[in-house]
Amino acid sequence: MPELPEVEVVRAGLEPAVTGSLITGVEIFDVRSLKRHSVLAGPFADLLAGHRMLAAVRRGKFLWFPLSSGRALVTHLGMSGQVLLRAPGAVEDGLLRIRLSIEHPTLGEFWVNFVDQRIFGSMAVDELVPTPDARPAGFAGATSLDPAWAALIPSQVAHIARDPLDPAFHETTFFAALNRKNTGIKRALLDQTLVSGIGNIYADEALWAAKLHFEQPTSSLGPRVARRLLAEVRLVLTKALAEGGTSFDAQYVNVNGASGYFSHSLNAYGQQGKPCPRCGHLIVRAAFMNRSSHFCPHCQKLRRPRATQ
Repeated sequence: MPELPEVEVVRAGLEPAVTGSLITGVEIFDVRSLKRHSVLAGPFADLLAGHRMLAAVRRGKFLWFPLSSGRALVTHLGMSGQVLLRAPGAVEDGLLRIRLSIEHPTLGEFWVNFVDQRIFGSMAVDELVPTPDARPAGFAGATSLDPAWAALIPSQVAHIARDPLDPAFHETTFFAALNRKNTGIKRALLDQTLVSGIGNIYADEALWAAKLHFEQPTSSLGPRVARRLLAEVRLVLTKALAEGGTSFDAQYVNVNGASGYFSHSLNAYGQQGKPCPRCGHLIVRAAFMNRSSHFCPHCQKLRRPRATQ
């Protein structure tokens, strides 16, 4: 599933073309991609056509486009969703589910194609609600129009926590929540209501960098270790973002159809059977929550919590 770096690469690629663009047409090729759109809000196409997109905004793995109507077009890539910019008339090789025809005031006409092989992704038009802290709801670029929407978030995204790269991310609240939780650290990192944007790949990479076992109890970390872990999470996300995200196959691409290359920089994820870059012991793979964890059993030992902190 695309994680924060991959979704941010898509957001940044879309931003120049969609910001200020008028939606002139909407084509729905598969209604299953509208599964998160409420029919009570009105027909999907009618809620989009004739309105402008004011920005491209991201929180964690969610992407949305505030509209001149006061609503937002919410997009989730799921497992294999792609949002591709195309010239009008271009032939789409993938499994096209939704197409928006847009017209930018200076850049001209584009197609925004939502392609999704496995149909776990979706598009929906949603209401915007205020953020509880009145801070900007997510990350948007410099070309965004009318900041009146900045502290508004789609109702479908409101339960998602801020991500570690968000300027409004509250470290003290995050550390306190970790200390209260009675769970393994990787489960906590994957909990999008605690911290968003981190999936299996970047959790494994950050835990490897912090020398933490994926089942280390959150309450046992202590302030110093928790701060080190957060620093490593931010570092791995930033590095992955700089390298265009992680692509193992054609299912994740940017808006132009190009793959990211962070897969060449992975230290733990998918590296089972290879020497640990830090100590030389073999990376192993273990079952975890219907998926896998990749770690070094020598560097990332499960440590018994101390009796006192």
